[in-house]
Amino acid sequence: MGLFFSLLANLFKKCDDKPLPIESIFKLPSPIPKFPPGDGFATGVIDLGGLQVCQISTFNKIWSALEGGPDNKGATFYEPSSIPDGFFMLGCYSQPNNRPLFGWILAAKTVTNNSFSSHSSLAKPTDYSLIWSSESKKIKQDGGNCYIWLPTPPEGYKPVGYLVTNSPEKPSVEKIRCVQSEFADAIEVDGWIWGLDKKINTNNINMYEIRPKDRGVNALSVSTGSFVVQNVGATADVSLVYCLKNTKNNLMAMPNLSQVEALIQAYSPVIYFHPDEAYFPSSVDWFFQNGALLYEKGKESEPRPIQPDGSNLPQGGSNDDLYWLDLPKDDSSKERVKKGDLAHSCAYFHIKPMFGATFTDIPLWIFYPFNGPARAKVGIFNVSLGKIGEHVGDWEHLTLRVSNYNGELKSVYFSEHSGGQMIDASDIEFENGNKPVAYSSLHGHAFYSKPGLVLQGSGSIGIRNDASKGKMMMDTGITPMVVAAEYLGQVVVEPMWLNYSRKWGPKISYDITNEIKKVRNVLPKLLRGPFDKFVRGLPNELLGEEGPTGPKMKNNWSGDEKY
Repeated sequence: MGLFFSLLANLFKKCDDKPLPIESIFKLPSPIPKFPPGDGFATGVIDLGGLQVCQISTFNKIWSALEGGPDNKGATFYEPSSIPDGFFMLGCYSQPNNRPLFGWILAAKTVTNNSFSSHSSLAKPTDYSLIWSSESKKIKQDGGNCYIWLPTPPEGYKPVGYLVTNSPEKPSVEKIRCVQSEFADAIEVDGWIWGLDKKINTNNINMYEIRPKDRGVNALSVSTGSFVVQNVGATADVSLVYCLKNTKNNLMAMPNLSQVEALIQAYSPVIYFHPDEAYFPSSVDWFFQNGALLYEKGKESEPRPIQPDGSNLPQGGSNDDLYWLDLPKDDSSKERVKKGDLAHSCAYFHIKPMFGATFTDIPLWIFYPFNGPARAKVGIFNVSLGKIGEHVGDWEHLTLRVSNYNGELKSVYFSEHSGGQMIDASDIEFENGNKPVAYSSLHGHAFYSKPGLVLQGSGSIGIRNDASKGKMMMDTGITPMVVAAEYLGQVVVEPMWLNYSRKWGPKISYDITNEIKKVRNVLPKLLRGPFDKFVRGLPNELLGEEGPTGPKMKNNWSGDEKY
């Protein structure tokens, strides 16, 4: 019996000794491509108008918590290493232990010919405030105790990061720099990094990733890669640290068209469709050439064929329900067009600046002529929802987020109906080098980073989003089309259909109440009430009540992704 317990103890010890994911460093499967010549893209340094910044991805470990945070695996804190000569640390980096190390932090350097101000863009702090310490906490930790210090900036300057040490002695003011106030901007919390159970964490502290509060193609705020410390339950105060600002409002670090084409070839995603998928993408041209019709309010009996280039679509205006598109009238053509044509599909790329033009966002839009019917899971029952979920003209997208410092793919946004997820490259599947893999859900075409079932709802009732690696797939880099890159001026000519602001499908043409009733009648009485409540909460888009607007009418066209 003693031998048994000894073996059991050794087994648990081996389980405890299993390396944490963060102990491995993530790298893209293939090297970052060598880009064609240009101005400031992928040169390593970006000028914010008197303040040069570079992205540091090499670190020295300071301290680890071995519990708390995502998956209760703790978090690790680092300071940047291998900082180039003349550059200074602005703050430390932290991330949860439940994923491989894959992060970055900015370092900065004053530009000597700074005409923006007569003062230096960087300054040493005058002191530090101790924000948090693990000294009195009963925490499983590695690296001694942890001390998080907030730099006290001189007048006219702001801190953009914390200093983390494993010594209780106040650090040297030479260790870090604050930035001139003109280079600082407001932040908001993003992903959760770390926190502890209240029994241990008597100070009720949580750490979060941060991102600029102001984001979009015209926003000047620059992400720093740092984090923020917050008191749990207190009013959210993110004014302790700041992000940076591109005061010069320059686009010098954005890629030129040749560099954009190299980015697309390197990072264009591979999309897998479910084995049972019946409704595939097509190109917009194919949709028009195969009988798509333009309808006008008041003239419904006189629909017009659409020109292959969309030149007879109404331009400008707003989504005023005066026009809409629909499938061909005759049944055989209608059923054929519904199925799409994968062989004639096309990915439509939009290139735009993000985070003060220190990143490039590349949304790629996929068009489906038809969105198929939805299926629901109600308890142990899987039921077809009849025509619910069906609509003409389905636009879905993925967004590649690329660092303008070195051209590396940092994350991918997967659109999922009215929302989505921005996922780090370290959590993404890749094929053929650095091409991210996306899974298109059955009939609904939401994008996921992994195969499986995602239930859209609550508890055991929801819309099924089934994703699987079928034989049918689309390499979006084979037939790419750059349709917009406003920052390049007239270099990219937008297709006329892109500026069609009305719906790509008609309003609902079936009795949705009757469709729901059909489903309800096959359910046990016990499940009918919860099912009714669930259906009342479904958005019109999911119910299939009307077709969607095109890519340029979406909020993320000029803003950040919704996640």
